[in-house]
Amino acid sequence: MTDPDDPVLARRRQLARWSTTGKRAGYGLYGLSLAAFAVGLATGFTAAPAAVATVALLAGSVLLLPSIIISYGVRAADRADRTDDW
Repeated sequence: MTDPDDPVLARRRQLARWSTTGKRAGYGLYGLSLAAFAVGLATGFTAAPAAVATVALLAGSVLLLPSIIISYGVRAADRADRTDDW
């Protein structure tokens, strides 16, 4: 199963790239949320840091959930191809 023209493998690689990008963005937004929370904690929690932390946490969750699920699917399909366990 190493045919470079196989559309299934090409689609799987595309999904893997999207998943990696989504996970990086999601975890980055989690980091931003944590930083905004720390800034808010240090400055007395005005509305701005709270809003940034909340929006970043929600956006990170929206990106991260499907990215993690897709990455598990891609890894399972790769493993099934290697072991011929379909």
